[in-house]
Amino acid sequence: MIKKLLVANRGEIAVRIVRTCKEMGIKTVAIYSEADKDSLHRYMADESICIGPNNISKSYNSIDNIIYLALKTKCDAIHPGFGFLSENSTFARKCEENNLIFVGPNFDQIDKMGDKSTARETMVEADVPVVPGSKGVVLNLDDAMTTAKEIGYPVLIKASSGGGGKGMRIAYDEDELKANFDIAKGEALSAFGNDEMYLEKYIENPRHIEVQVFGDTFGNVIHFGDRDCSMQRRNQKVVEECLSPYLDESTRKKLYDAAVKAAKSVNYIGAGTVEFIVDKDKNFYFIEMNTRIQVEHPITEMITGIDLIKLQILIASGEKIPYSQEDIEFNGHAIECRINAEDPFENFRPSPGRIDSIHVPGGLGVRFDSFVYGGYTIPPIYDSMIGKLICWGKDRNECINRMKRALDELIVEGVKTNIEFQKVLIESDAFIEDKHHTKFIEKEFLQNFNVKQNNI
Repeated sequence: MIKKLLVANRGEIAVRIVRTCKEMGIKTVAIYSEADKDSLHRYMADESICIGPNNISKSYNSIDNIIYLALKTKCDAIHPGFGFLSENSTFARKCEENNLIFVGPNFDQIDKMGDKSTARETMVEADVPVVPGSKGVVLNLDDAMTTAKEIGYPVLIKASSGGGGKGMRIAYDEDELKANFDIAKGEALSAFGNDEMYLEKYIENPRHIEVQVFGDTFGNVIHFGDRDCSMQRRNQKVVEECLSPYLDESTRKKLYDAAVKAAKSVNYIGAGTVEFIVDKDKNFYFIEMNTRIQVEHPITEMITGIDLIKLQILIASGEKIPYSQEDIEFNGHAIECRINAEDPFENFRPSPGRIDSIHVPGGLGVRFDSFVYGGYTIPPIYDSMIGKLICWGKDRNECINRMKRALDELIVEGVKTNIEFQKVLIESDAFIEDKHHTKFIEKEFLQNFNVKQNNI
């Protein structure tokens, strides 16, 4: 079993990992940049060390510095969290070379599934449905234009190492492809250090539904249900819920079978999320596999009662998954609202600065995962998410009502937040009646969202 673990991340996921490690009796080392010197995770860990300046390439993305500090503090494992180096195969390989346990899949699996274009090819070989697209990476704009003609417009330009909506553009014709290809490449290079791109046929107004899977070193792979992540803005998830109310049971079973098949095709180890888009006729297509824990993992924990971070650590320690597929039962419904320091009335402009005070909601079935506190100053250089409000109910209706109440209770003073935006979104007919899609917010909701109309 792992004895001491370095958390190679920041923010709420770093706090989340430290909490589970404490419960498991595992010592923790937190790293933090100069901008994060007051972040909660560094105070909660047993030890904390400044990793470097604010620039992520010299701090949270510095492989050599992180490996050095893990060895210096006599850690035997590193948990990458999500984002940063969590899907970097070089990082996973260097951990292995230095006899450090990487809490996640091995570098070969990350190469196969973390790289989006390679993952597509792997899924085609495994007979998992994929969206029509390029056969691997498109080398340049000319290659992209040729591919787009073959699969037909509109097309989605995507970064091979992408995630979080970065390095992603839609092109409805050749002119838009020419205008957006280099922009997407530049975004990808800046965000992921890799500007390789691939193309997919763009499915209009789909649902985005993912399946949580886990594999171990004994060849076992099981799923932990699905999550509906269709409420998005600019390809970034805003609200997630599980299980998806959109799926009928026949489609759900096929989706789970495809996700498990995808993981088994690469002998997957650890936590992974197989993401699909689902069209209006309930046809589903593999889009990517995230080879890490997801931001929205808590809603799965709420309906299964299983600590997914703990399961990651157990598997990384060489243990067998302590459950069979039949053991995994889904109880009730869960919803997560991402709480961001941003102003939804000013085009979602980030709102860094000092939090004067914060009141966190409580009560049955309410959870708030965060890293901020009264007096904390949000740095202007990282993601604007300051927390995740998670609610559980015995059914979807109870869960929605509980989330409404919890959002009313959540108060953050000193900075702008999207709390009011989330209130109106959760109360919208489209969400309550489950009649939305991945472009609903941009195409429909924002047109009607304003202070006067909603009395907020």
